[in-house]
Amino acid sequence: MTGPNLVTSDVLIIGAGPSGLTAAATIAPCLRGQVLVLEREMTPGGIPRHSDHMGYGLRDMHTFITGPAYARRLIDNASRAGAGVRTSATVTGWCAPRTVEVTSPEGRERISGRAIILATGARERPRAARLIAGDRPAGVYTTGQLQNLVHIHHRSPGTSAVIVGAELVSWSAAMTLRQAGCRPVLMTSVHSRPESPAALSALGRIAFRLPVRTRTRVALIIGKRRVHAVELEDLDTRRRATVTCDTVIVTGDWIPDNELARLAGLELDPHTLGPIVDTSQATSTPGIYAIGNLTHPVDTADCAALDGRAIAQTVIEYLDGDAPAPAATTRVLPGESLAWVSPGILKRGIAPPRDRFLAWPREQIPYPTITVAQNGHTIACRTLPWPASPGRILRIPSSLLLAAHVSDDPITVDIHPTRHRRAILRKRTRVA
Repeated sequence: MTGPNLVTSDVLIIGAGPSGLTAAATIAPCLRGQVLVLEREMTPGGIPRHSDHMGYGLRDMHTFITGPAYARRLIDNASRAGAGVRTSATVTGWCAPRTVEVTSPEGRERISGRAIILATGARERPRAARLIAGDRPAGVYTTGQLQNLVHIHHRSPGTSAVIVGAELVSWSAAMTLRQAGCRPVLMTSVHSRPESPAALSALGRIAFRLPVRTRTRVALIIGKRRVHAVELEDLDTRRRATVTCDTVIVTGDWIPDNELARLAGLELDPHTLGPIVDTSQATSTPGIYAIGNLTHPVDTADCAALDGRAIAQTVIEYLDGDAPAPAATTRVLPGESLAWVSPGILKRGIAPPRDRFLAWPREQIPYPTITVAQNGHTIACRTLPWPASPGRILRIPSSLLLAAHVSDDPITVDIHPTRHRRAILRKRTRVA
């Protein structure tokens, strides 16, 4: 009895979301060989194909369109570039360093690539992973489940909903609920301010007449067969109140889809929980790269797409044998006020995509001062003219890390409140 067929490709991309499709569209025209994209869903495009509202394509396509329209453009770009896209193809494991096992309606196969790009993205933690107590009724969804239910299956989740979280994706959930005829009655955040930008929060409150209750958590879900209420707890006073609803949407709190990275034995970043990558987006295994929200959960779709564009030259040089000799590297670590920093390794002479390191703040700071330290000494310091907020990516100019010595001593990046307004204004002028 023979084993699964072996299919070969030059570049194998796993995941047909914005980063994977953009990488395929960028690499394929520059390569004589085959670029193959595998997607486990029946339709490529990733999360945007479920998000039937405006707001996509700003940074990468310089346009402003809906999620499904954006997904269609990504698919068309990859197809026109000559990349192959296979759907309903689930990668179940690895049988060699750059060969994966795939199950699809056609059966089992082995597919190899001279280079492999992991673009499997991230997902929201469901209710169980957030340890929300109470009953286990129907009517509790993540944003992804909600958008799939509404935009793919054309069903309504209920009549009234409480949204857990106040990130960008939380307002996306609110828009989806309204489109489905389900009224969002309350949005909650454990932080002192909503995680989304102030202008968006204000606009959302007016447009949806949706109150946002900060320093509040959903302590209990009530309902037998169907949700009929939630119990909220004020984190400062510990007082509790009951809000009637038949739907609960848990939003944000992202985790990378890192199963394939773990199965491949790639070194994982204990902070992001995704594969650790250097500033060229290379993982710990030669020839395997990781991009998009798999490495930094979670950025917007257009920024993830730009990661896919940035990886092209690195992969082409690797395939041509023109990759530079291994360079010295230094670990980049988050300080106490940051949950993670990505990329996690600074490689000498190579800047990260878009010349930015990305970080996830733990607290709200209106004008954060970035400090970069190595071996117990502060080597760079700058106040940014934009705020740091939980639930939003903070973009840190890579030039701040260039003063570091590429050595065994790690670099620590942290943020602090700026003490004096005069210093804020002076440093804002300097940055400008």
